[in-house]
Amino acid sequence: MRKLKFINKIIFFVNSLAAFLLLVSYILPYIPPKSFSLLSVLSLAVPVLIVLNILFFLYWLLNAKKQLLLSLFVLLIGFSYITSIYKFTGSKTVDDASNFSVMNYNVRLFNLFEWLPSKTVETDILKFIKSENPTIISFQEYRKSDDFKLKGYEKFESVSDGKVKSGQAIFSKYPIINSGSIAFPNTSNNAIFVDVVRQKDTIRIYNLHLQSSKISTEVSELKKESSEKLTRRIGEVFQMQQFQAELVLAHKAKCPYKSIITGDFNNTAYSYVYDKIKGDLKDAFELAGNGFGKTFDFNIIPLRIDFILVDESFTVNGFKNYDIKLSDHYPIKAVLK
Repeated sequence: MRKLKFINKIIFFVNSLAAFLLLVSYILPYIPPKSFSLLSVLSLAVPVLIVLNILFFLYWLLNAKKQLLLSLFVLLIGFSYITSIYKFTGSKTVDDASNFSVMNYNVRLFNLFEWLPSKTVETDILKFIKSENPTIISFQEYRKSDDFKLKGYEKFESVSDGKVKSGQAIFSKYPIINSGSIAFPNTSNNAIFVDVVRQKDTIRIYNLHLQSSKISTEVSELKKESSEKLTRRIGEVFQMQQFQAELVLAHKAKCPYKSIITGDFNNTAYSYVYDKIKGDLKDAFELAGNGFGKTFDFNIIPLRIDFILVDESFTVNGFKNYDIKLSDHYPIKAVLK
């Protein structure tokens, strides 16, 4: 450290801080937000911390300085975090006659309040779904509409009674023999499920929309709110998410069938909520995805907050992220056997 120039000493100090925060983030999946909500907020910064530590490592490498060992060590400890944010070798879809596909898409009320300039969002989403032809589709922020019709699908929807009839929906080409809703107290968010019959198997599909932090994606809007107030608000949301996840897991524990959990978790793969919901399930993106796997439009940060988690008895034969701008979320699809 003594041999470093003054500017490099400053850089190494910032490097040390980024490395420490990334190291702390590795224990976040094991700390309930109800116990330490403020610390849980750090999970949102993990993608940025990973990129920062990679940049610091490259900087010291190019300057042939042993300080590169700090970020290298921290990155190696959490290598699974890196593969969770970016898949270097995505697998191609394996063709199999037994394959079926599951899509997840937060459609943001089909642009009801014109967040996007396009006037044809609902029609465009309908065309997209028909072209991709998934076997099962989970929608969050779905709005009941007479114009949104998918032939060949059975559906279960749980929508509010208000002026805007919105909520969650599941469409399935397989027969739906049972369905229901899991109410989340004091919020319009909820979870729904259907049991579908595929050949001789019955499969339970969950569709979750966990509590949203309602953070603006505009930097100018974020600047209007103090960091302390913003952090406290997000921490409170994560506590609500924990309670909602516990309701879902209690319900799932009584399910006699193989399960697939889809949904908008409004949290990352580095969070306590994700870790608990995932449990022994497999993350389809981690097995067959490619690239960053971004599912939410938040400036330049590649946030992955929408998931398809499957029972161990399923084989993941493909996964795709779609880069289509028809919502603030991007659709994802898993090919399963």
